[in-house]
Formats: sequence, structure tokens, C-alpha cells
Amino acid sequence: MKQAYEIIKSAQQAKNVVITSHKSPDGDSIGSSLGLYRFLRSLGIEATICHPDPCPNFLEWAKHSDVIVDFEKNKAAVTEAMANADLIFSLDYNGARRLGDEMGTLLSEATAKKVMIDHHLNPDDIFDIAVSQPEVGSTSQLIFELIEASGNLDQINAEMVEPLYLGIMTDTGSFRFDSVDAQTHQIVSKMLETGLNHTAIHENTFDGNRLDKLKLRGYAISEKLEIISDLKTAIVSLTDEELQRFNFIKGDTEGLVNVALSVEGVEMAAFFAEKDGKIKISFRSKGPAVNEIASDHFEGGGHKFAAGGVSFDGMDSAIAKFKSVLADYVK
Repeated sequence: MKQAYEIIKSAQQAKNVVITSHKSPDGDSIGSSLGLYRFLRSLGIEATICHPDPCPNFLEWAKHSDVIVDFEKNKAAVTEAMANADLIFSLDYNGARRLGDEMGTLLSEATAKKVMIDHHLNPDDIFDIAVSQPEVGSTSQLIFELIEASGNLDQINAEMVEPLYLGIMTDTGSFRFDSVDAQTHQIVSKMLETGLNHTAIHENTFDGNRLDKLKLRGYAISEKLEIISDLKTAIVSLTDEELQRFNFIKGDTEGLVNVALSVEGVEMAAFFAEKDGKIKISFRSKGPAVNEIASDHFEGGGHKFAAGGVSFDGMDSAIAKFKSVLADYVK
């Protein structure tokens, strides 16, 4: 990472450092934020982590005693932190809109130096330093590469690399996506040398299922899974009423789209979830470029084989629109 020394120098010179990541946090956004925070702290650099909304329940364990201030619950504190910052890290997202309207505006209007470290396509040009590597499987891997490239590998310990392992593990589908390469495994090897308990990370993330969560997921697959055989596509949808019927909490549908993608013969999957009057859509693929569908029709984007979007036209209209354009993207 050629910008490594410039990034570390900027952090050392800054008086107020803020670490941000995208709305609807996942393992990589939480992991890269905590990993960078703990690394900076090892260098004697204090920072504040500010996210748009709360950490999902199934990832709460990763924070330990560290604090993530979220805009949804602590608007004044996040606003003050970003206004006073002289360095803002933007992790695992490529543009202000991924923070949501209000916090995105805070980023755009901030006078701080802005450093983006991300692996999504088509970054905005609002950043002073931009590390954009879409070929890398996770932003957490990029944070580890920053530590190594800046000559600070001797600073790593199990506490520091635990969230980075979490981010790599979750964003690579437990190391099964084609973004995983020899470098990924070499990094993990170095992490394990610190005494990292990778088994506990996997268990904490995936093996603490609430009964309501399992019932919701069972209902989604048994009652709401639709297969479009000729286009090798699976669709799962859940309305707000259905989510509330199973006492939904944030994180309960994480990875559900990948379950749909795992159906024999399916090469693309889309998951539609209703919340706060809008339809959030997750796309996954084994072949077609789903980021194009997301950006062309659903105000979204992401990776070639994993993307997200949104619709404000209701569930039936969103699904109908997806079906109407699907054949254009499935070769």
C-alpha cells in the first residue's frame, strides 16, 4: 500500500481523529473500524468511532470495552466529533451517501482531511487520500496491509487482529469467495501467530442464534422463496409485518440472500426487506454483475457479485421491476 506512510503521518499529526463506516454495519465495517482504532491506539493516537446506526446484535461481542458512537442514538455527539475532526477515516464505503443523508452531509461539509480505505467500485472524489482496491475481499484486509506496509507489524496482537479477522471472514463468505487469494491466507497466518482464537470468532458470530431468528429464516425459505428457473434466479422477500411477526431485530436476516443463492441451479439471488417505508434489496451472484442492476435500477451499487439497492415504490412494485429487467442482465 503506497499511501501507508502518508496515512500514518496524517494520523500522528492530527489532534482529532474520527473513524467512520457505512450505514447498516456488517462484519467488515465493524471489524475494520475496531481494528484501525486499536492499531492507532497502539501508536498513542486517540480516535473516535462514529457510525450512522447501531451495531447489529450478533456482532456486539466484537466491541468488548470499545465504544462506537452511532448517529441514530447520539446525533449531537457525532455531529460535534465530525465538526471538530481534522482527520476522518472513511472505511468500507466509497461515497458520502453511504452514511445516510444527514451524516453524509456532515462528511461532505467537514473541513477535516479525509482518508478513504475501501474495496468497492467507483469511489467518489471527495477524499484527500483514497485507497481503493475492489479486487481485495474486505476492507479489514486493507487495514492489516496498512499496518504491515507502514512498518508496524510488530504492534499487532490478538486483540487488534480479532476484529480484522472478523471482517475478512464475513466479507469473504468464510473464505469461499473468489476474492480470497494467497495474500488473504498469508495475512490470516500472521494473525494466528498472535494467538488469535479464530474458532471463538466464528462461534460468536454464527452460533448464537435466537429462536425467533431461526423461525424467521425458516419461514422465509419455506414460504417466501421464489425460483425463476429459466433465469437461474432466486427471490426472497419479507414485509415489515412478517419481520415483526418474528420479533425481528437487526442482523436476523444477515446472510439470508446467500442461502437463496445456494439453491441448486441458482446463479443470482435477491432479497427484498421492507423497513421504514422503503424496500432494501441485497443482491448476490455467481456470474451476472449484480452491481449493474443495483446502480441502474435501484439507486445502489457495490461489488460485481454482491451489491445493494433500495426502492420506495412498495414491495410488489420493487419485485416486479426486478423481474422486468432481470433478463437484460442474465446472459
